Amino acid sequence: MFQSLQDGLLSAFKSLQGKGKLTEANMREGIAMVERSLVEADVNIDVVRSFVKDVAVAAEGRRVLLSLRPHEEFVKIVYEELVKLLGPVDNSLPLKRGELTTIMMCGLQGSGKTTTCGKLSMLIKEQKLKPFLVAADLQRPAAIEQLHVIGKQIGVGVFSKPGENDPVKVCREGLEAAKAAGANVVILDTAGRLAIDAELMEQIKQIDRAIEPTQVLLVVDGMTGQDAVNSAKAFNEALSIDGVIMTKLDGDARGGALISVKAVTSVPIKFIGTGEHLDALEPFRPEGMASRILSMGDIVEVAREAHRLIDDKERKSIEERMAKGIFTLADFRDMMQKLRKPGLMMKMLNLMPGMGEISKMMANTDNEKEMSRLTGIVDSMTPSER
Repeated sequence: MFQSLQDGLLSAFKSLQGKGKLTEANMREGIAMVERSLVEADVNIDVVRSFVKDVAVAAEGRRVLLSLRPHEEFVKIVYEELVKLLGPVDNSLPLKRGELTTIMMCGLQGSGKTTTCGKLSMLIKEQKLKPFLVAADLQRPAAIEQLHVIGKQIGVGVFSKPGENDPVKVCREGLEAAKAAGANVVILDTAGRLAIDAELMEQIKQIDRAIEPTQVLLVVDGMTGQDAVNSAKAFNEALSIDGVIMTKLDGDARGGALISVKAVTSVPIKFIGTGEHLDALEPFRPEGMASRILSMGDIVEVAREAHRLIDDKERKSIEERMAKGIFTLADFRDMMQKLRKPGLMMKMLNLMPGMGEISKMMANTDNEKEMSRLTGIVDSMTPSER
């Protein structure tokens, strides 16, 4: 995630490291390198200028040049200013038992909108609520079929009406179907387009007026840079959206869209997509994201992933055993088995503070083959050897 941006910022920090005392020239050079890294990451130029100005003012205000550890103080300032830029965020959804919450999802084609509807449904299911999907993307027949496939995979009801050309009618009937199914949350998958146009916006506005959704969420492709920011701006002007879900941040996204969107549109990022699997959707946390951008990991997200991997009963058993100092090779094998899900081990390594370099070294290795080998070794042992 954001490898080139991370490398650029690390270079800026390393240029200041080891200098017992920083001069104003050193500091200006470090700030210039931060600025260059942000520009290369396709961050909006006005956002870059405002950010580096805030960093410079904060550094002067704290008298960084006179501090005992100027390099560490400078990193801390960049982190704090990044958190301010990315937040504040309220990524909670207005979900209440006994009430029907309606979430309208919108976005351009190719943003991952339909898949994200399924991912959001999974997050809602984890809160012991019952989601329901409505296939209102009538421009792309494959989207309706895709939503049914996703619904079947995750055990969520899906409403569609083949042959119907009126998305407002589909949404209305979908709401009735959701009520009949006893759902708490309805997610409307509305039509996307290859580009923003008047017809798309008018259709979305009609659904918004007719349904009056509880929340409107925009799905944008994080790999499209400033195009994602421009999309958010256009949709927000038409609909007054409540939040952004930024997808494909596990790919070659440079980070410009993620850093710029809140500052340019005033619309908060609520969730981020970090993979193709239906459980690869995270609540967005400015502190955690700023920490990841600065290669400092995100221990809160590590804990969240671990919580999802292990159920309460198993977690209690592990805690009791470890409290007694018991951790066998059998325990190690079980942990390896849980990490065998594609991409999970690399994700966990990237989230661990100080493990970024190790994850880079492992990027080109066959982790699945190595884990199978280790599991085989442990399985070949006798119970006493484990």
